[in-house]
Amino acid sequence: MSDGLGALALLARGLAGIDVEVQTLPGARAVLTGRKLLLPESTGGPGLRRAMVAHAIAHLRHSQPARPAHMLRPMGIAIVSAIEDARVERLLCRDFPGLHGWFAASLPPAPDPLDLGFAALVSRMDRLLLLPASQDDNHWVNKARRLFEETAANAGLEDYDTFRAIASVLANDLGQMRVRFEPRDYTVPAPWRDDNSYLWDFGEADVPPDEAIALHQPGARPPPPSDAGEATLLEAGSDMELGRYTYPEWDRKLERLRPDWCTVIEKLPAWQGLSPAREETALNGERVQPLALPRARHLDRTHRLRRQWEGDDIDLNAAIEVLVDRRLRLRPDARLFMRAGKGPRPSSVLVLLDLSASANDPGAHAASLLDIEKQAALLLAASNARGIDRLAIHGFSSNTRAEVYYYRLLESGRPLDAPARAMIGAVRGRYSTRMGAALRHAAALMRDEPPGQRAVLLVTDGAPSDIDVHDPRYLIEDARQAVAEAREAGVRAACIAVDGAADAYVRRIFGWRNYCIADDARSLPARLARMSARLAAAH
Repeated sequence: MSDGLGALALLARGLAGIDVEVQTLPGARAVLTGRKLLLPESTGGPGLRRAMVAHAIAHLRHSQPARPAHMLRPMGIAIVSAIEDARVERLLCRDFPGLHGWFAASLPPAPDPLDLGFAALVSRMDRLLLLPASQDDNHWVNKARRLFEETAANAGLEDYDTFRAIASVLANDLGQMRVRFEPRDYTVPAPWRDDNSYLWDFGEADVPPDEAIALHQPGARPPPPSDAGEATLLEAGSDMELGRYTYPEWDRKLERLRPDWCTVIEKLPAWQGLSPAREETALNGERVQPLALPRARHLDRTHRLRRQWEGDDIDLNAAIEVLVDRRLRLRPDARLFMRAGKGPRPSSVLVLLDLSASANDPGAHAASLLDIEKQAALLLAASNARGIDRLAIHGFSSNTRAEVYYYRLLESGRPLDAPARAMIGAVRGRYSTRMGAALRHAAALMRDEPPGQRAVLLVTDGAPSDIDVHDPRYLIEDARQAVAEAREAGVRAACIAVDGAADAYVRRIFGWRNYCIADDARSLPARLARMSARLAAAH
């Protein structure tokens, strides 16, 4: 093993008392999964890698894995995890004092004192708990150190329940301080610490707690030239092939990516001669109206707000008026500042339709889910929901890993003309649902969109499955990994599940706040419009 990994593996095996396998995976953060420690391919150097191994040893020696998380909110889970990280590192350094320098040498730079965001506060707390001589002027950070040290002195570092209690107090304080926490955007500030999936059992779909994933972005590679670039007609009638791409797939048992494992085949459905689908009304007879949701906005220094109570510059016109008012012995207006305003942020949303054979099944009201999906997509494109600058509509189905069909029905920035309507109306539901490969391809396409808010919204009627996969959890974990890869690339992935039992798998794949469940398929058009506008507005 390179970079001293062999020695690190022996150290972990000896200190933790169990056989710890050290592997390398692409990515930026270590992942502890049961009896294995997965290290990223590239780190900040051998010092950071040593700290990663030492932290994993601390968990294996002093943490109880797979504690139930259903009673905690996301912010509470993050704070309890941070306190637990500090507790087990303190225990390890107590037994092996020389390891303290490994952690201290890997500390990131101190955050900006004016940054009062959640990640910055946790990073400042980590610094104070690791370096006793460090100082901070934030009340919450100092309270965290005081409670931690008092608990360590009175109850001892081995008392997990007491430390969890102070973590609950600190999380409640952050809630009172109105500190925002976005689970999909948060990463553990200390670079040597893992993603804490080892500590928790979220209970989705009876997935073992040690089935964690590494967050990394492998990217897709095109297949050999002999297989790509030739438009051919496959067995799907007159569907036209546009190209082929290969993507990796996550193997949950091996806990690694299989490179070039799935082949995504881009296609166009045969639409010539077919009449366009109708989208005038929803199934309940009511037209889905455009939603008046706000557009995503961001700081724009070209847009200056004048006469503000506070800001980063003086409003000269307001200052002159203050001098005039003082000369006239009038009460001046104290709004003397200017600050940057907010301008619109470009947004792109890709609606990805599940076109598997199960979508053809008729529902309680005779119409199939596929018909409702088409109608909802047409309604969304026709209404041009506010907040979406660029809207694309694609679909997918799969017939083993060698044939993941991907249909590009409406491209970003293209109008919903007659050919596009006919193409959406002509697509058929076939085969299975290999969700991870389709999400990777959709995310790769979204990375070519203009900078701004970019999102993929999947519409499905069931858990991912395929005829060459017999483990029901295999493709769920692969889809979860694909969502993590998209998030690392700046593409948000969300889901609308038309399945009353979807909570068992959809939350495992997409995480908090990134999904909704439609028990009644007839509500899909309204839910699709609302969810798309929310993603575009970054809510």
